[in-house]
Amino acid sequence: MTKVLDIERLAVLTSGGDAPGMNPAIRAVVRTALAHDLEVFGVEGGYDGLIHGAFDRLEARDVGGIMQRGGTMLLTGRSKEFRTERGQREAIHQLNKHGIDALVVIGGDGSLRGAHALAQQGFNVVGIPASIDNDIWGTNMAIGVDTALNTIMDAVDKLRDTASSHQRAFLIETMGRECGYLAVMAGIIGGAEMVLIPEVDATLEEVAQSVEDAYKRGKTHAIIIVAEGAKIKTQDLARYLDEADVGFKTRVTILGHIQRGGRPTAFDRLLASRMGVRAVEAAVNGDFGVMVGLQGREMVLVPLEDVISRQRTANLEYYAMTRMLAR
Repeated sequence: MTKVLDIERLAVLTSGGDAPGMNPAIRAVVRTALAHDLEVFGVEGGYDGLIHGAFDRLEARDVGGIMQRGGTMLLTGRSKEFRTERGQREAIHQLNKHGIDALVVIGGDGSLRGAHALAQQGFNVVGIPASIDNDIWGTNMAIGVDTALNTIMDAVDKLRDTASSHQRAFLIETMGRECGYLAVMAGIIGGAEMVLIPEVDATLEEVAQSVEDAYKRGKTHAIIIVAEGAKIKTQDLARYLDEADVGFKTRVTILGHIQRGGRPTAFDRLLASRMGVRAVEAAVNGDFGVMVGLQGREMVLVPLEDVISRQRTANLEYYAMTRMLAR
């Protein structure tokens, strides 16, 4: 393939919380760049690796056999140092020292803010959204969301078996400090009696009434999905329900980091591959300071300035659906 922009070296890094599908995205970036006759370098350890010059050249075989693996072969993390002016200056120094012409950043909100900071200082950056919370504005779906939802669904299905056998109310905590997307979708596909999310206030009394109503209607269990950022904390709710005597005894399951791991689903592998290809095409065409987003069926380029200035929240129409279907 012919290069449109005269760039010769491209680097890729993963940053922030890991998400299933990061490896397929890395693979797509590397092999698409090679198809455009670019040299490709992986940055090991996110922005910290960038600051300390942890660059490794990657060839096609180096990214073979990683499609089915969760996590990220490049390792990841959150860098306090990169948030400083000095850290960003050192990162740009290392990029220039290694002759890197463009950088692809795969990660969530904080990672894309870092990408924007580099772009503001004149470096050529393209972002790819990867966050299981699906809280990134400008894309319908981020890499890792579908896999996380399938992990949650599997857990809810198994917990319902136990809940029904013992006539329990299960409080299941999902990730989502600021966005209740996972909890809302899990509530719909998992048949929950109630969902608690950061975007909607609820009272302990309302939750207790919902659980007691389920008991009175003859249900053998009650499932409450709680996003970790909900105003009511899971353990506080469990104590309240037990003291309120709502008919069911209460049990708590915090899914935690199990939601981040596992083999990426077919959807996430395809999404990550499409985003990786589009990111390199953007770089070759000279489109920088942007994030690749899925809008409808199309891959679009969204300015990083727009991405970081807005926040995606849970769809409240879906939230209303959880209440209606919990009868």
